[in-house]
Amino acid sequence: MDVDSDQWEQARELGADRVELYTQPYAAAYARNDFETVLGRFAAAAKAAQLAGLGVNAGHDLNLQNVGRFCRIPGILEVSIGHALVSDALEVGLYDAVRAYLQVLASSAAAA
Repeated sequence: MDVDSDQWEQARELGADRVELYTQPYAAAYARNDFETVLGRFAAAAKAAQLAGLGVNAGHDLNLQNVGRFCRIPGILEVSIGHALVSDALEVGLYDAVRAYLQVLASSAAAA
């Protein structure tokens, strides 16, 4: 779902138990080093979804550079990083790629 959605309650009423925030706008802003405002909008959307009784996932263009900062948003349950993880694994190997993501996510959890 887009961060400016007002359909959190409708998603819940339709039987959804989770939503996925579409994170491409965050990834683009992160690449421009202009992401703080956008990140705040994602945090507000996550909170609105949670208040509607929904779990919150996120995904699209998340990668090793930008996923850690994003995961500091409270209550993010899952992030879709498969494409980036496989791309990184092609360069450094699967073991090292997974270790790098685990390290970034652990650091993010400690900073949250």
